Amino acid sequence: MASEPVDEPPASPAATPAWQARCLLRAARCGTLATTSQGQPFASLTTPACMPDGSLLLLLSRLSEHTRHLIADPRCSVMVTGPAPTANPQTTPRVSITGVAEVVDDPPLKARYLAVHPYASLYADFTDFATWRIVPAAGSLVGGFARAFRLTAADLAPDAEAVAAILASEPGILSHCNRDHPAALAAIAGETGDWRMVTADVDGFDLALAERVIRIAWTQPVEHASDVRRQLVSITEQRRGG
Repeated sequence: MASEPVDEPPASPAATPAWQARCLLRAARCGTLATTSQGQPFASLTTPACMPDGSLLLLLSRLSEHTRHLIADPRCSVMVTGPAPTANPQTTPRVSITGVAEVVDDPPLKARYLAVHPYASLYADFTDFATWRIVPAAGSLVGGFARAFRLTAADLAPDAEAVAAILASEPGILSHCNRDHPAALAAIAGETGDWRMVTADVDGFDLALAERVIRIAWTQPVEHASDVRRQLVSITEQRRGG
């Protein structure tokens, strides 16, 4: 079973176009990868995972057509979408980013990819697979019908100091929540079960139950572990109706 996002980018004073775009990228479990071959465009389904710094990680087989394209020309684009609020597909929120793909051999990044795509562990270590990273160079957000915004690399990149602070605190956050607050995690997920927090970053966190993974966004970007605690308490109370 594929991983699945749950929450839409939240409506709040912090929901700038840049943050809405990041929330869409972090919640996405599939998207469209656009490459070129001798000037001819080519689009294929891909399964990205958004890293703490906002870059996208892809797990690609070199046997795939799109991988051969990236080897020849690493310039590419990825588009992801959120749920459509109406029957009109044009109201679907979506974001496209452009960048240059590169192969990275980084076990922590690969582990994070597998945290949100656990089913991929079946083939992630096959010799023809490699992790590719795309750092967004620019982007375009369509927040709905007639709501389009151009975004720069700086817009799409979260605050570097906040990223480092939350990344350093993440092991403790995950351990504490999974050990001491399983009922709260189930309440946040809205479903009983042994839900585990598998990632936490400046924009939200991911909960997993077997191969199901759902994304929960903060109400605004966080900067410190203390912000994470306050957000988790608030979200838990809201989900419990408190």
